[in-house]
Amino acid sequence: MGQSEKHTLTNGKPLIRGLGLKEATAINIIDMVGMGPFIIIPFVINRMHGPQCILAWLLGAFLAFMDGSVWAELGASYPAAGGSYVFLQKIYGEKKWGSLFAFLFIWQTSIQAPLVIASGAIGFAHYFNYLVPLSAVGQRAVSGGLILLLAFLLYRKISDIGKISLIMGLLVGLTLLWVIVAGFTHFHASYILDVPSDSFKLSPIFFTGLGLASTKTIYSFLGYYNVCHLGAEIKDPEKNIPRSIFISISVITIIYLLMQVSVLGAMPWQESETSTYFISTLFERLYGVIAANIVTILILFVGIASLFSATLGYSRIPYAAAIQGNFFKLFARIHPSRQFPHISLLFLCGVAFLFSLFSDLSTIITVIVIMRIPVQFVGQAAGLIALRYRNKKSPRPYRMLLFPIPAVISIFIWLFVMFSMEWKVFAMAFGVVAIGLMLFLVRAKNNRTFPFVGKGQSVVNQS
Repeated sequence: MGQSEKHTLTNGKPLIRGLGLKEATAINIIDMVGMGPFIIIPFVINRMHGPQCILAWLLGAFLAFMDGSVWAELGASYPAAGGSYVFLQKIYGEKKWGSLFAFLFIWQTSIQAPLVIASGAIGFAHYFNYLVPLSAVGQRAVSGGLILLLAFLLYRKISDIGKISLIMGLLVGLTLLWVIVAGFTHFHASYILDVPSDSFKLSPIFFTGLGLASTKTIYSFLGYYNVCHLGAEIKDPEKNIPRSIFISISVITIIYLLMQVSVLGAMPWQESETSTYFISTLFERLYGVIAANIVTILILFVGIASLFSATLGYSRIPYAAAIQGNFFKLFARIHPSRQFPHISLLFLCGVAFLFSLFSDLSTIITVIVIMRIPVQFVGQAAGLIALRYRNKKSPRPYRMLLFPIPAVISIFIWLFVMFSMEWKVFAMAFGVVAIGLMLFLVRAKNNRTFPFVGKGQSVVNQS
């Protein structure tokens, strides 16, 4: 794909390549660092039952690097709006199995994306309780108001989005640095060395705990691929997409490990695993109420920044499907002056707003991760391996190191995490995929498209 300033798609509406390496990396980083790490640290400690919870963070980082290699190669090869929607079509064939995988991805994204946004907003409202105790109605007002704020901030040109992302990235970095410094300046080696004697006994209980804890740490790493969803808006995408992926994963890995080690050394893990507002409570103990309130405000800002980035990336997916006729045509519309898919953005924010007001999303993080594994993560990695062996001469602007080892490793880790879940969560996630499969078959039969193409009839694009 060329490196022109505009990326023109089938409906003639251009998206501007206005994001350089700095902006792309900032968007990835602020997507990865949301409320997650501040909220899930007690959960991870509890599931691993001690300082060995570091293993769950290491597994999350390792998976991010392995799976990031898949995204880097695909993103450099197919730098278009939509990310996985485009990748799955290219890998499996746009008029055959690729149409199924792409449809399933759009189907689950139409549910998953608003739930991700809503769950982040609900987490924001829950953490806001540390500053101001809220009733149930008050929490819904805060979470719904946050989503309206996101829509307002994102309703602008991509070049302005890039500038906002850099500012957000700077404040996110300063917040994390403060937490890390606070922990290490009050570090007690005895706390982190207080490891239960049976912690590393490789029993079914150990692997179950590691799987449950890793689901949360993996969720905290998700977002390293956000730049792929914005592929049509990245300058020099063949180079900048892989670079932004690996830079963001490296930076976040260092930050998460330092943060986990620092807080483990600042408070006994037996107290940490039961703390609701862990970081705020720690700062209140170390510096007093004023400092605790300040860090809480900064943590809430980090949550806003993460949702800002995630919503930006998700808004390009329905748009990418719509311009090919595989989703409602309305979503293909581009704002006449600001040149971004405004209908797609407003739809996602509107549905997320409703979810944030009426849904109980206590288990949504786990369901979100599991629902995406078979189609998006495993489907992409396995498909990329098959594609490269099938088309050895196809252009590869970025070549995965040690191919196909990273892709194979990522598949095994994703499957380990998936099969570590409780059967109820597993059933919920696969129920969504199964419904999507049925909808695809009904639609394909009515349109006489793959796999219901009769003899002598050519396969045509779905409309």
